[in-house]
Amino acid sequence: MSEHKTTEMLQEEAAKLWADIDAKKSAGTKLTPKDRTAIPMQEMPSQEPMVRAHNMSEVALGYTETQARVEAERCIQCGGAPCKKGCPVGVPIPEFIKHIQAGDFKGAVDTIKQTNLLPAICGRVCPQEKQCQSFCTVGKMLKSPEKAVAIGRLERYVADWERANDLITVPTPASETGKKVAVIGSGPAGLTVAADIRRAGHKVTVFEAFQKTGGVMVYGIPEFRLPKAIVAKEVENLKKMGVEFKTSFLVGRTATLDQLLEEDGYDAAFIGTGAGLPKFMHIEGENLIGVFSANEYLTRSNLMKAYDTEHADTPLYSAKRVAVFGGGNVAMDGARTALRLGAEKVYCVYRRTRAEMPARIEEVAHAFEEGVDFHFLENPTKFIGDEKGKLTGVELLTYELGEPDQSGRRRPVAIPGTEHVLDIDAAVIALGNDSNPLMSQTTKGLNVTKYGNIIVDENQKTSIPRVWAGGDIVLGAATVILAMGEGRRAAASMNEYLSGK
Repeated sequence: MSEHKTTEMLQEEAAKLWADIDAKKSAGTKLTPKDRTAIPMQEMPSQEPMVRAHNMSEVALGYTETQARVEAERCIQCGGAPCKKGCPVGVPIPEFIKHIQAGDFKGAVDTIKQTNLLPAICGRVCPQEKQCQSFCTVGKMLKSPEKAVAIGRLERYVADWERANDLITVPTPASETGKKVAVIGSGPAGLTVAADIRRAGHKVTVFEAFQKTGGVMVYGIPEFRLPKAIVAKEVENLKKMGVEFKTSFLVGRTATLDQLLEEDGYDAAFIGTGAGLPKFMHIEGENLIGVFSANEYLTRSNLMKAYDTEHADTPLYSAKRVAVFGGGNVAMDGARTALRLGAEKVYCVYRRTRAEMPARIEEVAHAFEEGVDFHFLENPTKFIGDEKGKLTGVELLTYELGEPDQSGRRRPVAIPGTEHVLDIDAAVIALGNDSNPLMSQTTKGLNVTKYGNIIVDENQKTSIPRVWAGGDIVLGAATVILAMGEGRRAAASMNEYLSGK
């Protein structure tokens, strides 16, 4: 494991680089693409691994101003803006980075907000290495994608700078149109739709089933990765625009979608309820005490703050040896949360190898640093319990990789006779989610796939007139930025419909 560098160490390295860059600029020397690609990528400051593994504070501390300036100078402002093509919401990336190069941080964040009103969130949780940064010319020139310009970190920096300096500005809505729209769900897709619809001058009401707004950003993503105060601030900005929020309102139970449209007079509706129905393995012992879905485990910790044992209204299941099953971001969140909830040993069991893991590279690296014990090429066959019905262990089977499957990843193949037992007292199943069937069960004529995902056209329109949908309820479990992309596409179509075009 490489040495953990403190913020001070990283700032000192950045200061030396900036002094050289600034001297060249002051002398009127123009940096060539070769000069820019020679600038090393700036590492993100973070808490020391063994300290952060036992607190809920944010792990990544954000760039310093000097680091942000140095990292921005790595951008060669190439023609065609290939990075923009990799952004689901079309952020004008070269333009906002050019503002940072000029020291104009407010101009940078305002440029981002032309297409993305949630930069502080996206800068933290979007898989930039698989999206915008995978198209970066600098990464291609260096023949190393991980050395692309750190677009996400720069986005986070300017968003945090704006908030820290109390310079947040919100768009002014167009003149009131008299039309009103219902947005069901306050996750990333719903908030994006609410913002774009409200900007056009329509009234917007967001209906949220939970008592807090933010959707998966609040109940799913842990505090140490995305502080809830940041999500709350983004929601507050929408309220300043005139968006109304109704919490503890479960559409399909409190009122149906038909009632909102026909009785309450909404002119259009957007369904962004996410994919909240956890998948299980359907193996022996899965209903033992101590076996949790990742949804429940993370919701208790994130939304209900079970880790704050003196003040939380929900109990914390105390466990010393926790196994998390899965290889995605949710599995990383579950494993790292278990450490912070007091587990002495945390295992992450995944039936492929590290190379095939769908989780973000950074999240996997952080989990390794914090001491999560990875069991690759293994999968559970049954859970084992005691006479009281409590989990005591899991039987695992060893695998090897075969030929690639439809996902392009090599298929795991079981090796008969390799069963072995791992002693654990809690298990977290993080295998993804299906769509909650409530909307389809209570909305006549709403077409869904066999998996329960709402079927939409290229403009996010559903089978019901005046109703659009997007995010995980359409995609299945995806990412924040992909949900936002669907929200933007839906809002554009809805605004066109509401304008009578």
